[in-house]
Amino acid sequence: MTVTNIIVGLTVLISMGAFNNRELFAKLLHSPYIEHREKDYYRFISSGFIHADWMHLGINMFVLYQFGNAVELWYKAGFGQQTGGLLYLAMYLGAVILGDIPSFYKYKNDPSYRAIGASGGVSGVMLAFVVFEPWNILRLYGIVPIPAIIGAILYLAYSSWAAKQNRGNIGHDAHFYGAVFGFLFTILIKPEFLQHFLISLKDGMPF
Repeated sequence: MTVTNIIVGLTVLISMGAFNNRELFAKLLHSPYIEHREKDYYRFISSGFIHADWMHLGINMFVLYQFGNAVELWYKAGFGQQTGGLLYLAMYLGAVILGDIPSFYKYKNDPSYRAIGASGGVSGVMLAFVVFEPWNILRLYGIVPIPAIIGAILYLAYSSWAAKQNRGNIGHDAHFYGAVFGFLFTILIKPEFLQHFLISLKDGMPF
């Protein structure tokens, strides 16, 4: 079983448990106010394993399953089964944690702020995928074809803008910083990955 599938399975099980147990849900969510005062820093990770509802969970896990298994194969090809799997897990959890850190400093004095979901980790996986397949054609909203590298640039630009606007009940900070971490972690752990990205980027340019 792949690390990606294990993460998906654990996230589904923990999210389901939290759906039916509001006390558990409250103990796992990301609350900068509580973390700052109670030092509950485990929430930086635990919040990535619970979701608001089935749609929130389903979208995140579908994207993680699709992109994660592909990225995990690249990691294992570059480092071997065991080391590659551990580095992939470190990238995912690192993206979850880093995705929560900006909101921790921004909202540590706001008792009303709450955040949940695997979006930081999923964003990290998506940007790691771009390292290996920058010109792979993705389907925006399942319809519009767009190269992965273009989609990544638009995703980062929108997440950065939306975070500054505080638009909606969505953790845009987690999206942006989780994505940046996934990309940087991947190109820094192995020079060949960066070289592959640059060559693929150049060879796939339409001009």
